Formats: sequence, structure tokens, C-alpha cells
Amino acid sequence: MTCTFTALLQRFEQKGEKTGWTYIEIPSHVSDALSPGQRTSFRVKGTLDALAIKFVALLPMGQAGGADSAFIMPVNADMRRGIRKEEGATVRVELALDTDSMPLSPDLLACLDDEPAALAFFNTLPKGHQTYFSNWIEDAKTIDTKTKRITQAVTGLSMGLGYGEMVRYFKKLRND
Repeated sequence: MTCTFTALLQRFEQKGEKTGWTYIEIPSHVSDALSPGQRTSFRVKGTLDALAIKFVALLPMGQAGGADSAFIMPVNADMRRGIRKEEGATVRVELALDTDSMPLSPDLLACLDDEPAALAFFNTLPKGHQTYFSNWIEDAKTIDTKTKRITQAVTGLSMGLGYGEMVRYFKKLRND
């Protein structure tokens, strides 16, 4: 099922960890049509104007959303550049439930193949935790940063560290 509607790009001023986020409200009839009865975050794919999107999460807003919305969809800087619009602009939205599995970083997987202990531990992690590592690596803006992150991930996984533990471990090393 695909749902099409028009939304206004909005921005949170002071809203805890969401301060400064640009987002659109998802009408309750849309979220109910996409995933009936859903009250937790779920992924969608589709288009914003002509920009294709996938693996995008709708986040629950509870009472904080508008009267007709229980979810929001963050619209990050790459998406805004792709549609060439900012806060206050109207965007045509087409969404469908995204049930595709999240792809893991091919560079991370190639490096894990060379480190059996790291790969063995990585394979014990829940899919969502594997995705944390993968997304962190793929979000790197430069090849140097990506290389550094892969090195840290493989080292941390060899030590039996999950994503959060690994990040804290290397942050502590930097600060010492």
C-alpha cells in the first residue's frame, strides 16, 4: 500500500535531543494505513517530491505531535538538499512500508572476513546492533574517517565490545 499526501517542512526549536531537527508530520490515517496499530518506530520508503527515499524511520510523537499525527519523519540535510527545500516549504510525500533488510557495509564485512574473532562476535549481535556499526562506518564523510572507523570497529569487535562499549572505549583512549 502506498500513501500520498502533502506536508509542511517544520523545524523543532527547543525539543530535547530533537532540537534543530527538520521534519514532517505524518497524518494518523497514513501511519494507520501503512502499519495498522503501530505505536513504535517503523521504516518507510517512497519519495519526497521526486527524491527517492528508503530505510527512513517514522518516529512516534505521542501527545507532542499535531492533533492528527502520531508520527514524524525527520528530513535530514541530504534529503533537504535533494528536494532543494527548507523549513516552511511544502513537499509532496509518497510512502510505503519498508520491509527490506538493511544492507551492511561491504567494507566492514570484507575486513571482518580477515578477523575471525571479530566476525564471530559480530555474528552473535542482534541485527539492529550490527546495523549500528554499519551505519556509523557508512556515514563517514571521508575515506580517512571511514578507515579509522572500520579499524576501531574490527578492534572493538575482536575485544567482544558492542557498539556503545566500543565508542566509549575509543573515546576514553582519546581523552587519556
